[in-house]
Amino acid sequence: MEQKSEILVVEDDLDVAEMLEAYFRVQGYSVTTANWGEDAVQVCQSQHTDLVILDIRLPDIDGYEVARRLRKNRRTESIPIIFLTEKRARVDRLQGLELGADDYITKPFDIQELRLRVRNSLQRVSQDTINNPVTGFPEGALVDERLTECLESDDWALLSISLENLDAFRNDYGFIASDDVLRAVSLMVHNAVRKVGSTSDFIGHITATQLVVVTTPGSFIDLGERIRARIEQSLDYFYPLKDRGKTEGLSKRLGLKMGALLPKHAPFTDLEGLKNKLTELR
Repeated sequence: MEQKSEILVVEDDLDVAEMLEAYFRVQGYSVTTANWGEDAVQVCQSQHTDLVILDIRLPDIDGYEVARRLRKNRRTESIPIIFLTEKRARVDRLQGLELGADDYITKPFDIQELRLRVRNSLQRVSQDTINNPVTGFPEGALVDERLTECLESDDWALLSISLENLDAFRNDYGFIASDDVLRAVSLMVHNAVRKVGSTSDFIGHITATQLVVVTTPGSFIDLGERIRARIEQSLDYFYPLKDRGKTEGLSKRLGLKMGALLPKHAPFTDLEGLKNKLTELR
């Protein structure tokens, strides 16, 4: 099932907010609303957001300040922003564009026009997304392309590497710490492939926390053992010193789940079947 794009509507007029939420849900989007600027910043920093429809006039901080904060944060700096406002002056439009707004629409607005602007902004982001922003490894279409090549031969082995309970770790220690964990794990995988694998090996994302390594049948055992040993001995060190080895008062601990897939394991006829099997290895 295709994942829905996540839209955040930031609007202090409750009638307008409810109308936009209902409309975009019918269009197939997942929608969250916020009536205050501070709440909008918190939502974007605490949950995945694909696009923000942002009113400039808000009861606490204005939309310009919301945009400014989003653009200063590494996790939110690339989220598309469409300003929705009653202001029409050229200087207001320029101020929004200077803050990195992707689009600007004034009230009263045509809902169909807003829908098209939302669709176009999301398509631009989708086309630009090639590598994971945290690890730098390929994801999406590039991974699909490499896995499709595997279906055309029998000389491959796939290693699935899943980092378990990263969401729980994020809840305990924050986004920056969890990103550091994912970045460190990806570096360990990269170094293992460089030392044990070959120059033709490929590393990419199946999900945000699941990596796949495309290697050869002659390398996958040694490579898998090296990756597992290096990551498992490091997991406890991702925690602050006071929490190493501790379980009480914390969410589930970080864990590692790995699996291997070879052509002999099943008759893979299409990309979807191959990816489903990889997901089952989590």
